[in-house]
Parts: sequence; C-alpha cells; structure tokens
Amino acid sequence: MTINAKLVKKLSEREGEIISCLEFDKKHFFKSSDINHFFKRKSQRYNFIKKLLKKRRIVKLNQNKYYLIPMKAKSGWSEHPYIVIDEILNGHNYFINGWSAANYWRLTEQIAMTEEVYTTKKRGEMKVLNIPIKFYHTTEKKIKEKSTIRTIQNHQFRIIKKEESRRWLRKRR
Repeated sequence: MTINAKLVKKLSEREGEIISCLEFDKKHFFKSSDINHFFKRKSQRYNFIKKLLKKRRIVKLNQNKYYLIPMKAKSGWSEHPYIVIDEILNGHNYFINGWSAANYWRLTEQIAMTEEVYTTKKRGEMKVLNIPIKFYHTTEKKIKEKSTIRTIQNHQFRIIKKEESRRWLRKRR
C-alpha cells in the first residue's frame, strides 16, 4: 500500500501551490471540480491532472475523483482500504464483504488478500494504492438489508453486518 518515492518526480511551482492548497484544506480525496478555480479553461485543468498522474502525485479513483499523495510522503504512503473503497464508490451503493469483513468483526485472524466489495455499479477488479479490490454485483435491497455503516479514522464506510459475516464465514469452513 505504499507509493515508491523514486518514481515521484519533482513538481513545478504552480503544481506545488495547488497541491499545498489541497493539503491545507485537508482534501486528500478531491474531485476535478475542486480545482476549477485555479484554471481559466477545462483543457488547462485536464493537462494539470494528466501531469500529476504521470508524476505519480495523484492516483485516479474513478471518473472524476483523485487521491492526492501528500507532499510529506517521502518513502511511501498508504491509506486505509475501507476509506479508499468508500471514496471510489462515492460513499453509497456498496458494502465490504469477505475475509476483510470477517477480520474487521474479529471472526478470523485471516488477513484478506483482496478486498471484496458488493455494489450496484462496478464489476471486475482494480488495484489502487496497491490495494487489490474485486467488485461483485448486488442489489440495493441487499445492500440495505445486509450492511451497516461504521467509522474508521473519522471516515464512514459500509460493511456487511456481523451476523451476515458469520454466515458467510460458516459457508467457507
């Protein structure tokens, strides 16, 4: 879950200024619209984001949301997987399941190799900040029935209820 510091390239003065403003506002997760006021045209914003992606100062999470690697990150940086998942899915229509959820509820000591996420939107796999995530399809009804909202590091996320996680775990043993 770390970013290799050797791969992070130097920033221009303007890039440093914009990143400093985002960090000052504690916007490690930001939308492209959050930096509109720094640019006169959309194309300038697009090129700025493209440069920061290339320099590995930001990581793309979804169509218009990014994660800012803090300037203080020298040897690497990581973020809690549940927070990253919540930000990728904009905080709704998902829940975390599988070994990760069982470990969260302390039903097992097994550490998840992949974060399993049930959602109404995405399918497939992705790797963000070295966190492997596998998306499965589910319905809104199941999300409401089977999940609960919890908090970690002052950030809310959705996870399968403890009893549902117990049932899931029994099927695997």
